[in-house]
Amino acid sequence: MLIELAPLLSAFLMWAAFPPLGWGALVFVAPTPLLAALRRVEGRKGAALIGLVYGVTFNGLLLWWVKGAGIVAVVGLVLALAAFSVFYALLVHSARSWSLGAWWVMAVGGWALIEFARARIPFGGFPWGSLGYPVGEYEWPRAATQFIGTTGWSVVIIGVAAGLTLFVTDQRRPAAWVWPPVAVVLLLTLVGGLFPPSANGAPVNIALVQGGSPCPGTHCADENALIFQSHLTLTRALGADQVDLVVWPESSVGGNFELVTHPLTASQVAAEARRLDAYFLVGSHRNVDATTFINANVVIDPSGDIIGEYQKHHPVPFGEYVPLRPLLDWFPPLDQVPRDMLRGEEHTTFDLPGGRLGSVISFEGAFARSVRPVIRQGAKLLVIATNEATFGDSPATDQFIAMTRMRAAEHGVDIVHAAITGRSAFITADGSVTDQTDLFAEEVLTTTLNYRSAGLTLYSRWGDWVQYLALGTLLTTYAIRERRRRSAVTVHEEAPAPGV
Repeated sequence: MLIELAPLLSAFLMWAAFPPLGWGALVFVAPTPLLAALRRVEGRKGAALIGLVYGVTFNGLLLWWVKGAGIVAVVGLVLALAAFSVFYALLVHSARSWSLGAWWVMAVGGWALIEFARARIPFGGFPWGSLGYPVGEYEWPRAATQFIGTTGWSVVIIGVAAGLTLFVTDQRRPAAWVWPPVAVVLLLTLVGGLFPPSANGAPVNIALVQGGSPCPGTHCADENALIFQSHLTLTRALGADQVDLVVWPESSVGGNFELVTHPLTASQVAAEARRLDAYFLVGSHRNVDATTFINANVVIDPSGDIIGEYQKHHPVPFGEYVPLRPLLDWFPPLDQVPRDMLRGEEHTTFDLPGGRLGSVISFEGAFARSVRPVIRQGAKLLVIATNEATFGDSPATDQFIAMTRMRAAEHGVDIVHAAITGRSAFITADGSVTDQTDLFAEEVLTTTLNYRSAGLTLYSRWGDWVQYLALGTLLTTYAIRERRRRSAVTVHEEAPAPGV
């Protein structure tokens, strides 16, 4: 009975570590019941079932808000993510007879492997629920993300959980597998507290305009016009010489009110740029033809001229494009995605008077590999522009901000997290939220952030090096065991039969 309940217990503990509850410390023990069950269960089918129960329960609880895109979307996504949990369960179960050290390497490296894969496949991946994110609830551990990244924290956390599992399941109570990963956690926490990332460069006064939507989660008459007018009206309330940069979120202009192709819209925004003597970054949704569109952040200088744009690279599958569209066109819900997004090809950044501004758009903020190239391109301040209207009053926006906080800490840059209907926020380089809006609020936040003056963080330079180290250790351990196994088979085959 305990084996049957173990994956459910792990799933509930893991879910509680993420928003809306955000009890982040639970993440260090949450995988332990799952791992303990996999050490004790008999047979591959039993292991696969444990992985499936865990994966469906955890992802179903965490991502229930995806139902805003349709029940088919949430069921398909949960089952796809649960498949990774099944694969992990089978990996760990296959190592149950290995030595304690080799099993620990499999548990840790196997988790690193599924997180690596889950962030990339299928259709570009989906990293929600990665083990490292709940660390962001705590200031000192979050600050250490500049050294190892969120993926590094995932490795450290599963290392603690695997050590606890050995302590619980092995009669010898091998505490030696508990204390080393715990010591790593304490060391990282201490170093993060002593040397937090910071942005101490030139200050920039920023206005974040959250204009809202007249029909969040749906489409309605004059939607683009009303969204644009709301953002324009709020911006007109700003005083001259009050700000250096004004940020409008993703899709704040679109359709017949898009900037690049509609001069009247561009002229109204340009007038505000001249009046405020400020740069503007405006989220723009631009139709190209009947089958394609561009999602971009357009930057306007204080003279009202468009100086360039960043075009989104990573579209949302089944939201901004339909994978395998010729095969799936028969499916009625996909009528809601009539156009596919054209992917951007450059990590465009913008030289402003105080430093270089970089940006990504919505879904990209969840991917460390989407943000890191922008930082390496020279960005010293980052805007993450998002919409979030589809998911209404749900944990989606809090989960996304939690991910954005880790992006800030990874690179030591201040971040403007700008949403149309979800919470918008200002986030400092150590991942602290200094101010944020309420859901569905129509308001302007103003603050002073700073460009980063220091060089690249260790994570900015080396990326997911801890994850790669875990994967390399796993492959090395497996190769050594396989070589020994083959040697043993060869010796057995060459040994003379008894009596010969």
